[in-house]
Amino acid sequence: MARIVVLGNIARDEVIHLDHRLREGAHLQGTPPAARLGGGGANTAIALAHAGHEVSLVAAVGTDPLADELLAELSRYGVDIGPVTRISGPTTRSLVLLDPEGERTIVNLTRARESRSPRRLLDLGADCVYVRSNGQNLAGLLREKAALCPIVAQIRPLEEGHLPVQILIGSHGDLDTRFLADPLAESRKLAGDVLRWVVITHGGEGAEAFGIGGERLRATAPDVPVVDTTGAGDSFAAGLTHALALGLDMTQALPLAVRWGAAKVSRMGSFLDRDAVREVLRESTGRSSPNRP
Repeated sequence: MARIVVLGNIARDEVIHLDHRLREGAHLQGTPPAARLGGGGANTAIALAHAGHEVSLVAAVGTDPLADELLAELSRYGVDIGPVTRISGPTTRSLVLLDPEGERTIVNLTRARESRSPRRLLDLGADCVYVRSNGQNLAGLLREKAALCPIVAQIRPLEEGHLPVQILIGSHGDLDTRFLADPLAESRKLAGDVLRWVVITHGGEGAEAFGIGGERLRATAPDVPVVDTTGAGDSFAAGLTHALALGLDMTQALPLAVRWGAAKVSRMGSFLDRDAVREVLRESTGRSSPNRP
């Protein structure tokens, strides 16, 4: 398997199950909060570790007892927590409001965020890097790392030149009409000449990828029951990173990533458990490539 570095966050998710969907002015009933490990960095790192990769997580936690609990849990899942740093203050906590249809709304309660770019990323050997962070200006750091290995990154922040990476991922629902009208041109503004692909996810409809050579790929999501959408994007990113780290091309990586995302929404939790990852990998054997429109 591969060496993968994930740059992202670690959080305690406090999940409240609602009796109805959120709507303005409503008075809803909810369950008492149930705590579980979460955060985009942790969700992605755990899924990749379950796939057998050697995964290191670059993140920040606070100096409270919660940090010790979350780090111990990550370590039990096989994630290297050596690159995690502690900063004064509380660890990230998020309130997750989950409606009966599995859709989630996230409210950040506290945030542990480094004020400087995590230069330690350059000291970590990697076959691939995944970045899910908008807390710092990472442009210089990513430019150096992209010269050494492929980097997959979430499109945010939307600032020109701030994401010099080979593959960008964004959710259709998070992007404005101008970006969606020409994803490749807009992504070039963020990534520059290093860009190779931009991937746009469409929830239950699947995903599409645009290549700098004019390629356009589509992968349709399987029809699955929606139980919990928390971490679906993180699972999609884990699947894509997994495939690219193994040297698969985008025609193979995109449908695999879609199946990872679909597997997550059909299960409760913030990340894919070990059995779910193994199941989706078994199901992926022998699957066909995505359709070209």
